[in-house]
Amino acid sequence: MSTMYAALYACLLFWCLHAVGAELAPPQQVTMMALNTNYTLCWDWDQSAAESDAVTFTTQYVAKFKLKSKKKSPNWSMACDNTPHRSCDLSAFNLHYLGIYVLRVRASANGRHSDWVLKEFCPDKDAAVGPPSKVDLSPAGSDLDVFISDPLTSTNSSMKEHLSKLYYHILYWERIVDTQALRTETLSSSANVVTLPNLQAWTWYCVSVQSREDYYNKSSSFTSPQCMQTEGATPWWLIFVYFLGSLVICFLVMLLSLYSSFWCYKTVKSTLCPPDQLPPHLKKYFCASPGSDIPHLLSRDSESELLCDKVTVCPESPVLEIHNPPPEALPVLPADLEPDSSRHSRQDSSSSRDSGVYSTGGSSSLQQPSSNQSSGQAPFDMEQVKMQDMASGLKSQLLTADEGIVDMCV
Repeated sequence: MSTMYAALYACLLFWCLHAVGAELAPPQQVTMMALNTNYTLCWDWDQSAAESDAVTFTTQYVAKFKLKSKKKSPNWSMACDNTPHRSCDLSAFNLHYLGIYVLRVRASANGRHSDWVLKEFCPDKDAAVGPPSKVDLSPAGSDLDVFISDPLTSTNSSMKEHLSKLYYHILYWERIVDTQALRTETLSSSANVVTLPNLQAWTWYCVSVQSREDYYNKSSSFTSPQCMQTEGATPWWLIFVYFLGSLVICFLVMLLSLYSSFWCYKTVKSTLCPPDQLPPHLKKYFCASPGSDIPHLLSRDSESELLCDKVTVCPESPVLEIHNPPPEALPVLPADLEPDSSRHSRQDSSSSRDSGVYSTGGSSSLQQPSSNQSSGQAPFDMEQVKMQDMASGLKSQLLTADEGIVDMCV
């Protein structure tokens, strides 16, 4: 009988040992990585414990004060359900920054589950603070203005909403080439705009900023150095160079403007008012109006306007002048030639009227025959004979000329 009980006890012990060996190992080294309001739960797990089975992990969280209630069991909120990753991001669950939470994680494989591993987490205490999101420098004379942007939460809001006593530790130094020893200065301020005092003019300085909060002794890493040169009073020689350069530029601009204006004026004038003007007797045919100097264009439709008569320009006919010699130089003719001379005078007057020759001197000479006839002087008849001989020559010249008036003085 005792032997039977011993065998049964051995079987139960073997079954218990086999069942215990079949359980999954729980996650190990569970840690929370928290920066500002970005929370990520991370853990490790021995892959050899699950052999070839695929392992998943489940993460849950609950407020710590709910675990103290004895009336009802706490309601755990699911953060990550059966994920194959070794981490779980809890940033999207808006955990209160001043709250205290309990997190738990377990492994699952082929329907088997490991034990829960608990982790207590308080963001205000455990979450680190990040560096400023942005740092800018601006010269302020011989000083430097530092513009600091607050660290940002997971929703891109300022961390000063959660850390009201957040301030900045500013480290700045003069940038010197080939110098191992750097003389650094520090300055702390909670303002977002800080002026670095007592700096040298026209000198390069580098600045790096760190976020700090003293209640839980939080401090971030320093930002990457930002360097800028300070300014100062402008030397007189630099002012003179600027002034001289501005004068040269203004002179060149004015000279170019005047030259361009003059060139445009000459071009427009030569185009609209050419130096070669049309003759006055041609303007009435080619100009738009009698008093205008602008020629009008012929239309392509009116071909009749393109037909022109031939124009011949002839030189002006020479003016024939006949001088009347004094009476003393004329020879005396016999008295029997007086009737013929009167006849010749009439022929000369008629021939001069036929040829269209007019003379102002002829009127005075024509008045002489009457006086000479009455006085019986011979020089008047000799003058008429000479005019009769020249009348035939005047007729031939008038026939070859197109137009013109021959003035003849006797």
